[in-house]
Amino acid sequence: MAEVLTEELIYEILSVVEEIPEGKVASYGQIARLIGRDKNARLVGRVLSMAEYYGKYPCHRVVNHAGRLAPHFPDQKRLLAEENVKFKDGSHVDMKEYGWEYEGED
Repeated sequence: MAEVLTEELIYEILSVVEEIPEGKVASYGQIARLIGRDKNARLVGRVLSMAEYYGKYPCHRVVNHAGRLAPHFPDQKRLLAEENVKFKDGSHVDMKEYGWEYEGED
C-alpha cells in the first residue's frame, strides 16, 4: 500500500525536527520512530527535502543512522559546524557525541 503524504503527516515530522536542539543531530529513522512510523525513514527524508515550502526548520540537524550528511545538501556541514558540531571525517557526524537523546524515547 502506498504511503499517503498528508499535510498533517508533514507537520508531524517537521514538529519533531523543530525540537532537535542546536548542536545535536537526529537520524531519519529516529524521527520516524518518534512519530510512530518505525519503517518510514525514507518518508522523513522526502518530507525534509521539501521542508522549505512549509517554513524554516532546522533540517540540517538530520543525518542518516551512521551520521552521514545528506549528499544533496551542500550547506549542511557548514550549518552544523556553526553550531560547533564536530565531524569524524569529511561527511560523518559523531553520533555518540552529537546524537540527540529525546527524553520520551526508549
